[in-house]
Amino acid sequence: MRGKVELCGVNTSQLSVLKNEEMEELLKRVKKGDEEARQRMIEGNLRLVLSVIQRFAGRGESMDDLFQIGCIGLIKAIDNFDCENFHVKFSTYGVPMISGEVRRYLRDSSAIRVSRSLRDTAYRVLQAREAWVSEHQKEPTTDQIAQVLNLKREDVVLAMDAIADPVSLYEPVYSDSGDTLCVMDQVRDEKNTDERWLERIALSEAMEQLSERERRILDLRFFQGRTQMEVSAEVGISQAQVSRLEKGAIRHIYSIMKE
Repeated sequence: MRGKVELCGVNTSQLSVLKNEEMEELLKRVKKGDEEARQRMIEGNLRLVLSVIQRFAGRGESMDDLFQIGCIGLIKAIDNFDCENFHVKFSTYGVPMISGEVRRYLRDSSAIRVSRSLRDTAYRVLQAREAWVSEHQKEPTTDQIAQVLNLKREDVVLAMDAIADPVSLYEPVYSDSGDTLCVMDQVRDEKNTDERWLERIALSEAMEQLSERERRILDLRFFQGRTQMEVSAEVGISQAQVSRLEKGAIRHIYSIMKE
């Protein structure tokens, strides 16, 4: 589908591209109600729609459908763009609008069902986000959206998480000279890196060099979360002795792992 030339009867290889000066002039005319200028803006930005929907290729959706949905987002962007107050290029404003429209379509047609109330909250959040971006020309924080909608921060996060698009770990994010980089290649497992694995081996070996009582104290303190008073009662020594043995064992482990 990605290599398809014709989408919705439009030959993508022949799409026109507007220069910045032309676009600025057309946008001014659009604001005055010029339908011809509006049509030229739409036709001159179809390549922008095409570039956005490429990001959603490979999800089993018809590229024709995505192109049509993207065009709806483009039209919304053209109708809402204020060239006098927005000090950004049209593409900077248009891409999030097109992408947002496509994402809404994918969420609505997803097999994963989300409760109506949660989805309604999510749509309110999206509308508030778009309004904020239009007014401030920057992304709002979660707290700012929550304040605008008079919602709890947790409700905003929960709603957005519920409608987030599931992504395959094998979805390509970059390809160069035949070498494809997938999502899974960029997901870092902080708990199971080679460095952590070697550290655990070194720690295990260092623990073996401690006395049985020292190992018992460290196990109770750091693996079972006991207090020094609780450890002293368990082991049968004073708290001061527990503290001294604990510090000595830690120093010993640290010196072994530095070697």
